[in-house]
Amino acid sequence: MFETLSDRLESVFKTLRGKGRLSEADIDATAREIRIALLEADVALPVVREFIAAIKERARGAEVSQALNPAQQVIKIVNEELVAILGGESRGLRLAKTPPTVILLAGLQGTGKTTLAGKLGRWLRAQRHVPLLVASDLQRPNAVQQLQVVGKQAGVEVFAPEPGSGVGDPVAVARAGVEHARRMGHDVVVVDTAGRLGIDADLMAQAAAIRDAVNPDETLFVVDAMIGQDAVTTAEAFREGVGFSGVVLSKLDGDARGGAALSVAKVTGRPILFASTGEKLDDFDVFHPERMASRILGMGDVLTLIEQAEKTFEADEAAQMAERMMGPGELTLEDFLQQMMMVRRMGPIGNLLGMLPGMGQVKDQISQIDDRDLDRIAAIIRSMTPAERADPKLINGSRRLRIARGSGVTVTEVNNLVDRFFEARKMMKQMTNSLPGLRRAANRSVKKGKKGKGGGKAGRPAGMPRLPGGLPPGFDPSALKLPPGLNPDLSNLKLPPES
Repeated sequence: MFETLSDRLESVFKTLRGKGRLSEADIDATAREIRIALLEADVALPVVREFIAAIKERARGAEVSQALNPAQQVIKIVNEELVAILGGESRGLRLAKTPPTVILLAGLQGTGKTTLAGKLGRWLRAQRHVPLLVASDLQRPNAVQQLQVVGKQAGVEVFAPEPGSGVGDPVAVARAGVEHARRMGHDVVVVDTAGRLGIDADLMAQAAAIRDAVNPDETLFVVDAMIGQDAVTTAEAFREGVGFSGVVLSKLDGDARGGAALSVAKVTGRPILFASTGEKLDDFDVFHPERMASRILGMGDVLTLIEQAEKTFEADEAAQMAERMMGPGELTLEDFLQQMMMVRRMGPIGNLLGMLPGMGQVKDQISQIDDRDLDRIAAIIRSMTPAERADPKLINGSRRLRIARGSGVTVTEVNNLVDRFFEARKMMKQMTNSLPGLRRAANRSVKKGKKGKGGGKAGRPAGMPRLPGGLPPGFDPSALKLPPGLNPDLSNLKLPPES
């Protein structure tokens, strides 16, 4: 969504790099280009004015004029101001002291409230809650049926006593849903409400009546991140007419300019709590302003990548992978297939690569990555016999022809896969051999993970020279760049005896 904005900002910062000092003209030119970039991204004009004023004020201050690298300091300022626009810090849901916690979803029709209710229900289940979805959208045709389908996919119970499509009282359904949750032991209630194509009196009256009936702990305004300035106007109208405590951005995977996401939190003063980044139920997570700002500036989002890996990989799977890669045995095509499928479970490869720092410079190449290539590789490996996967050296010409026919590819593609696998295995072996003690450390960590305690002696990796006693002569603790007051005298520090 923020690709165009990221490109413009990158070009702005590129002109700053290499300058030892920034003149007043440089600051004005940079601020002007950033202003144009934000306006092209459809960011609200009041937000742009405040953003640019803050950047110019800080860029003229001592933190830039006295910096060794002024360009990096300006990027740091822009990053911090972006985080402030996006809400500053991420905030979790406010849970009721006495269950159930009631969450009311509000917004216009077409913003994805019903689908988002299922995503939120699935996310709450993952957080060890027992949610209940309440179908109070009785106006839109088949809205109740859609929520039932989404709830079933998410594994969440749906309370739907009325058929909908114009039949039933949404206020009564919402009130009955909360009572049902209290009786049945659900600790969180998500109430899906009706929307309109635009702001009108009937919409506001119904939303306010449901709010008064269920007294929600959180009222979440669902906004389509692709509609630009209208998102800000609609958010202000809902804030004044109904009131809401947080924002949820839907369709954040779209190709629109994304100004709504940069404007709604600042204009309304309400934090963005969640973001929906795709059509699948798993494409939903907590919104982190600092991570979003980092991605906009092309710095990647490593923390989200790590969290996805932790959610996808089980601890024993990760230990087995480390053991196979660092262990004494040869890496087989079966191991390679398992590792590839584990990575595939994390999501589209292009999205994963896009979270790595610096990948914005090769985004055109990343956009050409097709996940079907991984499916093709998996088909080739699965067309091999167990013996061939364990020992690829067995794969001669006739076997390669059979594998190609079985997987629906050419012999050349089979040859390329086998050749690249041998090169990767050779490089892996060279890497482990060039790092003394790495394989032993991996084996020790794997054994420790299996036993749950113990895990061998800690010591110096084989081949690493010992210091004669204490730290190297002339070592300056200030080189560690510790905070002020934490530069102790380490001259008398001794290493433990040889183990």
